[in-house]
Amino acid sequence: MAKTVAEVKAILRDEKIRFLRLVFSDIHGVIKNVEVPDSQFDKALGGEIMFDGSSIEGFVRIQESDMLLRPDLDSLRIYPAREEAGRIAMLICDVALPDGSPFPGDPRHQLKRAVERAEAMGYVAMMGPEAEFFLFQRNADGTPTTITHDTGAYFDLTPVDKGEDARREIVNVLEMMDFEVEAAHHEVAPGQHEVDFKYAYALQTADNLVIFRHVVRRVALRHNLHASFMPKPLYGVNGSGMHTHQSLFTRDGRNAFDDPDGAHGLSDTARHYIGGILKHAKAICAVTNPTVNSFKRLVPGYEAPTNIAWSEQNRSPLARVPARRGVGARVEIRMPDPSCNPYLAFAVMLAAGLHGIEERIDPGPPVNKDIFTMSEREKRRLRIDSLPADLYQAVRALQKDKVVIDAMGEHIANHFIAGKLQDWKEYISVVHPWEVDRYLSMY
Repeated sequence: MAKTVAEVKAILRDEKIRFLRLVFSDIHGVIKNVEVPDSQFDKALGGEIMFDGSSIEGFVRIQESDMLLRPDLDSLRIYPAREEAGRIAMLICDVALPDGSPFPGDPRHQLKRAVERAEAMGYVAMMGPEAEFFLFQRNADGTPTTITHDTGAYFDLTPVDKGEDARREIVNVLEMMDFEVEAAHHEVAPGQHEVDFKYAYALQTADNLVIFRHVVRRVALRHNLHASFMPKPLYGVNGSGMHTHQSLFTRDGRNAFDDPDGAHGLSDTARHYIGGILKHAKAICAVTNPTVNSFKRLVPGYEAPTNIAWSEQNRSPLARVPARRGVGARVEIRMPDPSCNPYLAFAVMLAAGLHGIEERIDPGPPVNKDIFTMSEREKRRLRIDSLPADLYQAVRALQKDKVVIDAMGEHIANHFIAGKLQDWKEYISVVHPWEVDRYLSMY
């Protein structure tokens, strides 16, 4: 049941909360907040706190800068640590225009639109991400390095996994903030970790990711470490992904992807959802993998998907259907990385899947052979296409995809595309160390 203002005020009073952080996201997924003291709690909970939207990239122009923060009362989380200046709580907010109407440049609003579209089709959208990150050492002055804290590998235990203490504290803090953590472990690369929390409604999961990334960075700092969600901070090792498990449930609580009599135990709804994801994968990639660096992860040889296909057995294609059926039937989309804006990433994937259901898009047969070992000729024979090779190609695909553009909304899409093209322009104009090492003495 949704919390009321009176209930939230009582919680803040009983927990002796001194400061309230009103949290929101810009279009690139950078988390912003306005912090208010307890004397302003009534205004904050009433959605009356204003901020300067012209100071946020991709929001509004200076002549139309006043914007309102409308808190989602059900998103209330309380920091477990007792700060010297007073206890802190946080609320995830929607961004509104001065007249109270939703701001079209708010990424959370766009995910709410996608969720509402699913509900209009009779579905409840569920998401479950696996966000990976690196823990790096800091210099004496506190600046982050790319020196890892260990030489551990997948599922390693101490003493090689020296990030264990930080990871355990991350889990403790998350649980004290009402997360249901399912697992935490060392990942494949040195210094790389994963903490998995239980799947939930799409909007709730996106909110949880925002809080999760904040907690990880905050705890890492206490251990004199730097937590990075950069997709590929180190050459020669696996990058960090954010595999996202997705399913649709009907209003009566049945998993719409499950069908014991269907091919592979999947319903037509599941297959068409996958078909929609594959059809729009190139455009989706610009949103789920939104940085120049994202495409250093999406290369052969490091387990990250580079091929547009699906499977119910192996992990080399873009989409994988895990073995569970019944309530656990789902599709895992493996290309997203944790630098994405979770609201936009979930919105475009959900919109693509729903479009697949509406248009009954056939994903083709599953590809259960390891695609990484296939020849180009074999991939052409099986009609297996590839993801974009770089950010520019992905953005160009996005510009041509009406379904994905509509899911983002015109305001966000225009600013997002302009920002990414500027990133690409700056990147290709820079002379990188690799070029100097390769060519300086050669020519």
